[in-house]
Order: sequence, then C-alpha cells, then structure tokens
Amino acid sequence: MGMASWRSNSFHDGASMKDAQGGGIDQDQLAALAQARGWLWTVPQGTPVACLILAHGAGAPMDSGFMDSIAAQLAERGVGVIRFEFPYMAQRRVDGGKRPPNPKPKLLECWREVYAQVRPLVTGTLAIGGKSMGGRMASLLADELEADALVCLGYPFYAAGKPEKPRVEHLAGLKTPTLIVQGERDALGNRAMVEGYELSAQIQLCWLVAGDHDLKPLKASGLTHEQHMAASAEAAARFLA
Repeated sequence: MGMASWRSNSFHDGASMKDAQGGGIDQDQLAALAQARGWLWTVPQGTPVACLILAHGAGAPMDSGFMDSIAAQLAERGVGVIRFEFPYMAQRRVDGGKRPPNPKPKLLECWREVYAQVRPLVTGTLAIGGKSMGGRMASLLADELEADALVCLGYPFYAAGKPEKPRVEHLAGLKTPTLIVQGERDALGNRAMVEGYELSAQIQLCWLVAGDHDLKPLKASGLTHEQHMAASAEAAARFLA
C-alpha cells in the first residue's frame, strides 16, 4: 500500500491547479514585509510556482517543528511560504504566557489583514491555508478573499471527541479549489467519518496512510513522519503548480 491516496470530487483528479499561471512573486518586497511584520518568509527554490500564506494551528507557533518542516519542503518544490501569527500567539511570544486562541472574528480579521498586504506582491498563484485551526479559518474566508487556492493540513472536521458535531457546513458550497491533506486516523477527522460528509466538488482530499492529526503514521505502518511530510509537500506543490 502506498503512503498516500487521493480523492477528487471532480474538478481535477490530481492535475495542477492552474497550468498557465506562474509564480509571479515579488520576493524582495515580500521579504521586507515579513521582516517588518515579524513574519517568516521561506524563499522558493528554482522557478517559483506559487506563494502560500500558511497559518499555524491552535497550540503551536509559526516556527514549530511541523511548520518549519512543511515550509522548507514546500520551498524545495518551488512554493514560497509566508507564515504569520494570530494575535494570541504573537502575545505569547512576547510574555511567554499561554492563552487560548482569539475569538473567531478576531482570527478572521487577522487573516484578512495579512492577505490584503500580501496579495499586491503576488501576481501569480496566491494560496491560503494552514495547519488545523489555521486552515479552518482560511477555509471560512477563501471565497470571500477570492484566493486562488486553499491548502489545509490536518483539517479539524470536528472538535476532539465530538464527531457528532461536524464543522463542515461551509465546505459543501466552497468555490475555491481546495486540497486537504489528512491522516487516515486523524482524531479530528478520520477517513471513515469524512468520507460520509457532503463536500464541495472543488475539494480534493489526499489521505495519508495511518496518519494522525499531525500527519504522523503508526510505526506498524512501516512509514515515517518524514515520509508523510514530504508526501504532503509534494501533493501541495503539485496541486498549486
């Protein structure tokens, strides 16, 4: 069995999202913006294919091991990555105190502000997305912002221990081309549950064998976390190319 399997609801069956659209990234201006705002800009290697604004999950910052790894691997495949922090996480960096995520309106406001600053610097494909909560917030705004694409890594289809309360209503009508990379045994959205949901035809799912919410596989699978992270980056880069 391979490490990943794909499900496409209709819009492209694993092909690139916009074959005719290149990177079109003002890298110098993006680097300056990131430095001024305290963000992280991971420069794409070779010919840029796209830019991805990537938001962190609820409990870990923009420079967590997961975020560093996926940004580096995406950059190796030509995808430039901008990372930022929501206000509660930025404040944690200042004073070291742990605090819960900001209310949803504040998180969405932050996303809008970041996108508005990055969009003028990218004439090619500009995607939004994130890990867990960061990806979910991006999914709520993707159509409003008219983002070129959405990439979610470990999407929280429901809260831990509450599969009876799925958070998927908006995903049924999503118009933005979307890739969700999901572990088959994700406690916030396993394969058996998710495949029963009504999802937009614009959503493509890439399932990682025996993967959890952090895309980490069971040792018994014979696969490694590094392999799944590489597979995730490859899937996203191919999707955005």
